[in-house]
Amino acid sequence: MFRMILVFTAFVFSTVTFAFPLPRQFQTLSDLPGSFTTGYNFESIVRLSNCSGSLVRLETSLDSDPAMVLTNGHCLEIGFPQPGTFVSGRASTRRFTLMNSAAQGVATLNAAVIMYSTMTGTDMTLYRLRETYSEIQTKYGIPALTLSSAHPGLATPVEVVSGYWSRGYSCALEAFIPQLREDNWTMTDSIRYTRPGCEVIGGTSGSPIIATGTRTVVGVNNTTNEAGRRCTMNNPCEVDAAGNVTFTRGYSYGQQTYLVYTCLNANREIDLTIPGCGLFH
Repeated sequence: MFRMILVFTAFVFSTVTFAFPLPRQFQTLSDLPGSFTTGYNFESIVRLSNCSGSLVRLETSLDSDPAMVLTNGHCLEIGFPQPGTFVSGRASTRRFTLMNSAAQGVATLNAAVIMYSTMTGTDMTLYRLRETYSEIQTKYGIPALTLSSAHPGLATPVEVVSGYWSRGYSCALEAFIPQLREDNWTMTDSIRYTRPGCEVIGGTSGSPIIATGTRTVVGVNNTTNEAGRRCTMNNPCEVDAAGNVTFTRGYSYGQQTYLVYTCLNANREIDLTIPGCGLFH
């Protein structure tokens, strides 16, 4: 889950030290699993300093709305949100490299606000940008991906497209896990990928999970069990409805994002006070 951040602190607003994100078992970029750019569309994918992400819009977004970038909660520049905490409405000056279809960086996008970020229940950060969708489309010819408002279905073919590595992965959604635990964090209704195909690694965190053949984001990639350990950092475990714990080396996961829609106000902004809001708050 947190391989791209090898040294971290336990405080929400503390400084995070970033180290080289390549796992030790891979010595060169050519050793990495997953395809390079062949067969994948990188349009609207973004590269962060430590993670991957995507330029996304809501199904109800207007072209005049400030654009958004989706990534993981554990990719937040101010540190990992503590278990049972979230960040909302905090100013940000983070920058993102926007890619075209051929995985070439064509623009720098600028964050204005951390709209919402947590590692409790899900592992997601949404940034509001200074640029609007219309400005990005007009200047760079790149439209945003669309964040789905629906829970994805089992066996849905998907692609996990990483801006950090300029690599793509193809697989399907194998299962939804009632609880996924990693160190002190617990995520619910997590997505498990089929194998082979999506053997994700450090740096792919925050990549969009895109329904194959569409421009629809159904989740956000976030973790894998690297060493076959139980519920430890970089070794998530599954907890079923009866409380039984299982863990398997090489199983990789993503997190739900559709719950954003349960917390939107009339201005298409996240409002955690809305009755029925499903995001942790």
